[in-house]
Amino acid sequence: MSFSLQNRTVAGIGETVLDIVFRNNQPQAAVPGGSVFNAMVSLGRTAGRDCPGTRLVMASQAGRDAVADLITDFMRQNGLDTSCIQQDPGQSTVSMALLDAQNNARYEFFRDKGLPPFRTPQIRFRAEDILLFGSFFAVSEATGPQTRELARAAREAGAIIYYDINFRKNHPADSRTVEENIALCDIVRASDEDIENLWGDPDPARVYREHIAPRCPNYICTKGAQPAEVFSPGVHAVFPTAPVAQVLSTIGAGDNFNAGILYGILRQGFTRERLRRLSEADWGLLVPTAMRFSAAVCGSLQNYVEPDFRP
Repeated sequence: MSFSLQNRTVAGIGETVLDIVFRNNQPQAAVPGGSVFNAMVSLGRTAGRDCPGTRLVMASQAGRDAVADLITDFMRQNGLDTSCIQQDPGQSTVSMALLDAQNNARYEFFRDKGLPPFRTPQIRFRAEDILLFGSFFAVSEATGPQTRELARAAREAGAIIYYDINFRKNHPADSRTVEENIALCDIVRASDEDIENLWGDPDPARVYREHIAPRCPNYICTKGAQPAEVFSPGVHAVFPTAPVAQVLSTIGAGDNFNAGILYGILRQGFTRERLRRLSEADWGLLVPTAMRFSAAVCGSLQNYVEPDFRP
């Protein structure tokens, strides 16, 4: 194994928030969160332990307040480099995650729109490093251009790029913005809900053929508790979800699926070249691991796997 595969940087760029979780209109927990953030914390607890030499960096923007102090302290405790967290005078983002009877969440976000402009993080990528990005941060007018600038720098350096579309109806963007992001990537994940919100089409095979394959070779469609479908050139495979004894919250399910894919890439030594020609057997080394990550968080009110989790 080459030096670069033993000493890879995994960088995540996305929103950092404090999630206040409600059930039956009563607060149940307050935990640091954010789509990419959740995945990075889980990687800190697993890849940081199991893949020696891996550097984990989180890039984001926060205010200068107690919420930001809580979040950055939590990142350091979980092995994340916080040097690319831009802190500016103002309020950090807080969200209300309102759980329904099936423990699926509806969100309300409280953001400080007066924060200074976000600056593109200065991360030096090497070949076979990994960049994870997605969700609101990747399409917002305030942070999307800087996210794409970082993704272009990663691509030019030969890094692997993973994009979680995670598109909601209230996101301030259209399919052209998302497709611009897709064109920078090696792997794209989007749920069946995401693709229907974005393209008005719930058929993952057609979405892959028409919207993703011309821009990115690999697509994962997750469907909640239903089996996931994966697509790459010449490959279409289906993988079942992992069992959960009792579902307490699905807040971090997709985020931790992403963490599981990246953990598999690190543990199995997948290179960018290998990702261009994934076989069904290759997917079989990645997706079941991702399903176990996802199932682990559905059994708790945390947004990430427990520190002793063993994939």
